[in-house]
Amino acid sequence: MQLVIRKYRPSDREVVHNLFSTGILENTGNCFHNAMTTPLYIFITVALSAAGVLLGSVLGALVLPGIWVGLIYYSCHRLYSSFVLAKLQTDMQDITRSYLSRPDDCFWVAEAQVDGTAQIVGTVAVLANQKEGVKQGELMRLSISPKSRQMGLGSRLTQTVIDFCKERGFSELVLQTSASRTSAVNLYKKLGFQVILFEFETHAPSWIIRLANDLYVMFHTI
Repeated sequence: MQLVIRKYRPSDREVVHNLFSTGILENTGNCFHNAMTTPLYIFITVALSAAGVLLGSVLGALVLPGIWVGLIYYSCHRLYSSFVLAKLQTDMQDITRSYLSRPDDCFWVAEAQVDGTAQIVGTVAVLANQKEGVKQGELMRLSISPKSRQMGLGSRLTQTVIDFCKERGFSELVLQTSASRTSAVNLYKKLGFQVILFEFETHAPSWIIRLANDLYVMFHTI
């Protein structure tokens, strides 16, 4: 597969938005699985089923845990759909202004030739920040098309950001990702990033975040 990593163009907007939205919403399944396989959530599911039996209702033994499971799935989906909506209305609304208006910021797309046609199969971005006198870069918006995964594209895009930051004298590079995105977490660790913080994101109501039981992981390198 012939691949070119280049700067974003305004004509890429629709494809980039779709790639970003699809990639984020895919995390719903992992989030749901991780939540429902924790000892606490397994206990709650079994307890609700047992409560239905004790009430003398076979239907209740199915409905009560079914409502609980449905609530957890809804919370996981809401967590990520809220994130997508928030970002499409902020930095992703005008990518050129958000990521290409300053020399130390950038937004790249990975363009591949597929059957003779150029297709965008990945994205990544970086924003520069000054934190306590330290020039810091934040890696953002890493998305890979499902058909282009397991080919090392995530590593290439991440390395593009690392090289960019080193060339411009950044002291550190940080990023934040969901703990349920195990493939992304493993990628960053493989590339030398170190975990520095676990926290809850705040783009959804607090009860949604707590029920989804999904932490965000902050990484650091350079």
